[in-house]
Amino acid sequence: QSSEEAKLQAQQEAAARLEKERIEQEQMEKLKAKDQERRESELAELHSLEQKFLSAQQWKTDYRAYAKWEHYLSCDGSPDPTVLQEINTFMSLWREDQNEDIRLVVEKGEQVLNLMEKLQFLLLDTPPNELTEKETVQYQESILELQNLLHQKYNGATEHLLKTANMYEDSETGNMQAVIKDKNVTFCIWANLKKKVRFKNHVFCDAQHGFQLPKSLAVSSVAVRILHTCYDHVSPLWLQCQSVPKLEALDSKELTQHSKDNVEELEEEEKQVSEEPGMPAEEEMCSDGRKTDISSKEQSNSIADINETIKEEIEKKSEILDIPSQVQDPLLQEEMNGKAAAITDENVVDLQQYVPVGGVYHIDALQLPPQVKQIKDWSMVELLDGGLEAYPYPPEEAEDTTHPPIQITLRLSDNVMYFEDPVIARWDPAGQQWRSDGISKVTYEKPEKSVTFEMGAFYTIALLQDAHLNMPYQAWELQPTAMDEALLVVTTVFATVQIQIKGNQCMLSSVVVEERDVLSHITGKWTSPVDLRAVLKKAGVNIFPGEYSHKFVSVNKKAALAEVRAYQQMALVASAFAFAWSKWNLEAGQEQVVFKVSEHLKADSDKDWSLYMFNGQRAQKLKITESSEAFSEELEEDSEFHSTLYHMLKDSASKEAIDKVETASFLFIDVVYQLLLATRVLTYS
Repeated sequence: QSSEEAKLQAQQEAAARLEKERIEQEQMEKLKAKDQERRESELAELHSLEQKFLSAQQWKTDYRAYAKWEHYLSCDGSPDPTVLQEINTFMSLWREDQNEDIRLVVEKGEQVLNLMEKLQFLLLDTPPNELTEKETVQYQESILELQNLLHQKYNGATEHLLKTANMYEDSETGNMQAVIKDKNVTFCIWANLKKKVRFKNHVFCDAQHGFQLPKSLAVSSVAVRILHTCYDHVSPLWLQCQSVPKLEALDSKELTQHSKDNVEELEEEEKQVSEEPGMPAEEEMCSDGRKTDISSKEQSNSIADINETIKEEIEKKSEILDIPSQVQDPLLQEEMNGKAAAITDENVVDLQQYVPVGGVYHIDALQLPPQVKQIKDWSMVELLDGGLEAYPYPPEEAEDTTHPPIQITLRLSDNVMYFEDPVIARWDPAGQQWRSDGISKVTYEKPEKSVTFEMGAFYTIALLQDAHLNMPYQAWELQPTAMDEALLVVTTVFATVQIQIKGNQCMLSSVVVEERDVLSHITGKWTSPVDLRAVLKKAGVNIFPGEYSHKFVSVNKKAALAEVRAYQQMALVASAFAFAWSKWNLEAGQEQVVFKVSEHLKADSDKDWSLYMFNGQRAQKLKITESSEAFSEELEEDSEFHSTLYHMLKDSASKEAIDKVETASFLFIDVVYQLLLATRVLTYS
């Protein structure tokens, strides 16, 4: 009898469960139908809000034109770097200028760096539909030519200084030493006037860089220069001009034109995830057998035509031209395959993974030029045609004997964060790459912020840091602080980065490492998102995933549709709602994102977080909280689906919050969106 009862009970329970599921299913269907019914009207409302993105785009276009006109009216004598004739005139006038006083050259150098920065900013900030292929190539060529000219001028100034070395004699050693410093460069020059073995090592007091020479050099007519530039004009240009990876254009009618411009690339990334990480700059052969760096994926066929014009530039410096593979000559293909095999050399630094931080150290041994002689009232100097000449070390003739290494000590810049011991690499001009061989006995003194190493010859050196040290992030939060103002906080393993947003600008308000504020030289300055990104990366704090970052960071891949739409709609409501990281985002699968949201109208009020899930086309409020046992997609009681995040939040929002959203400035919304897109918090946390 009891087994009969148990059977009956089990049947009843099963029937009740089925009935409950049927009712739930029915409710679900009703909610879906309701969502479907109002979908069009909701999307139309969202669309009118999204017009703010278009207004921002238009404002920026107008602003660029206005800035150009203002520059034209100011007539301040500085060239407009985008006008080829002006920049070429500027360069030829400086080439002819014979004044090689080192301080004047450094001063002029600052102007040249500003011109380069303007061009780089335009390359990064101008939407692709506003910049022609020809302009892109022209700007890149101008940048390369300015870099070359600046370095030539530094060499000329060095030679000029060395001719008058005896004026800088050091009373103790009788040798010359000089340190010339400004915010962009530090010149340390030592000339061996006395050729005494006991003076083979030297530390430049003002800069704290130093060297120890092998005996053979200590008795030779040699000068040593350590030229530290805070910028990197040595690495290939693609590394210096990396924009935010565009997220893949979503094939959806509902996306405004604006998003289409901004949303390329993610799917391209998805294709690559399964592939092997490529080498830093895979070399491809052009049709005429020259090598070029393959860089960003803006593969465009018209580039092959432009190739001709840029020929000489490539010879001077490896350029960033994308040559489509179909241009290759089949015969070169075999050679190419050989190349690809050779480039797996582990001494070559992969620039997708490691980036130079803290500038570049040009360390040279130079021939001492003839010295100026004073005869009565005349200064006489023998002129040599060669210009500044390198002093060959190790000497070329003696290949079989080993030559002792040069020991170098570099004091690292205070304006840069090295979270781990940097990789020391030397530039290989022939292969156009950074290499880690040829450098040995590296000791890194963290408290003194200095590094000492030995090298077999004189090299150009950079300190490289893993670009992804700070990824994935541990947490993030975005909260409104006043009308059209907000605060974005990204917390990484090493640092907490706070960025304030106000109107059309943003500001790094603090970087905290081990409970102390660092990088005070870049905090507290209002700037654009593009510039802020450049400045932070340059200081070694990279919270901006690049095109290839997914290869080096174990991330939770998200569908482009969900990720991009989430950033757009978060930006649209960021004036009244706070958003934050949720641990459930990891478990929600690729198709959807999960984050915490709270209405937040007063800066100091407490937040009342709820969890929301969004897949780009449907938003829902979740029943679970951050501290629930397990993930569940169950809806919050009495809540519905909506086609947009905006309407989902509107259900429980105050009128004041919605008013705020509608009156928020389009420039503010755009900056929030740019920063979310640049940090990719929903994928890289």
